[in-house]
Amino acid sequence: MPRIAPLELELAPPAVQDAADEHVRRHARITNMKRTLLHSLPAFGALMEWYSLREAVQPFLGERLTTLYAHAISAGTDCLICSTYFRRALIEAGEDPDRLALDSRENAVVEFGRRLAASPYGVPDDVYEKLETWFDPPQIVALTAFGALMVATNLFNNALEVPLDEYLQPYR
Repeated sequence: MPRIAPLELELAPPAVQDAADEHVRRHARITNMKRTLLHSLPAFGALMEWYSLREAVQPFLGERLTTLYAHAISAGTDCLICSTYFRRALIEAGEDPDRLALDSRENAVVEFGRRLAASPYGVPDDVYEKLETWFDPPQIVALTAFGALMVATNLFNNALEVPLDEYLQPYR
């Protein structure tokens, strides 16, 4: 049972409906997480910056590694919604999320994501140093901010027990 029921958009104020419509136009469907966030437009706006950060990291990570990174964080925080969402993306791309073949660059990024999920209070030097061999400071800043926002969405879903969307059920 969700702690806060996802908002029924047809009953929402016009500003909320407009924000939802704009999000669908620019990015993606409105999920249970987004319908829950829409109870507060500032909260929705803040966490939907995830899309901007994803657009910032995708040029240097590529789509696959961006997904692997987000999946590593989501699995590490035990977020049912986000880990299932990224599991679905990996499966639909022909990957087996339980048997991933990673090169050293991908390993560095995935391990960094796992460490952010395990403890956002610090990343061990050896993990950071591996990342630093592949990326420059502006890239690491964008990657870290993207990871932090991924942790925030995971925390939001877990704290409010947002229900898994029906379309994700087969990918659990």
